[in-house]
Amino acid sequence: MVCTGNICRSPTADGVMRHVVEQAGLAGRVEVDSAGTSSYHVGEEPDTRAQQHARKRGYDLSPLRARQVRRDDFTRFDLILAMDGSHMDVLRQRCPADEQHRLFMFMDFASQRRGAEVPDPYYGGAAGFEEVLDMVEDACAGLLAHVDTALKSR
Repeated sequence: MVCTGNICRSPTADGVMRHVVEQAGLAGRVEVDSAGTSSYHVGEEPDTRAQQHARKRGYDLSPLRARQVRRDDFTRFDLILAMDGSHMDVLRQRCPADEQHRLFMFMDFASQRRGAEVPDPYYGGAAGFEEVLDMVEDACAGLLAHVDTALKSR
């Protein structure tokens, strides 16, 4: 999961996806991670507000730390999911041509608001963090179904 600084959207998606993967009994088979396109917050924990809102829904983001996308991410992960179009643009520029097939918009896996961009809640209030969680939960459910199908076909 990739956003700008890896402190709001992508760690929220990371935490929710880790939770659903664990609940599905796939924790040993599916690796989940998140990163940012920038180095603004490398080493920092997720935004306090993101953690508080996630915690209210049963997700623990506290172990996560921000990092920047690395070149080896493009070969290490089967799917690299951008939170919005600007992140996708950066990923396309950095991703080797023969690995571009790994890039997707995160909300392409959602059942509602499919193809939407996950808005940045950083400069807003509580409603923005709740909206992000709603979107992330929806997309993670679809992503889990996609991953489960892929695992069964191996």
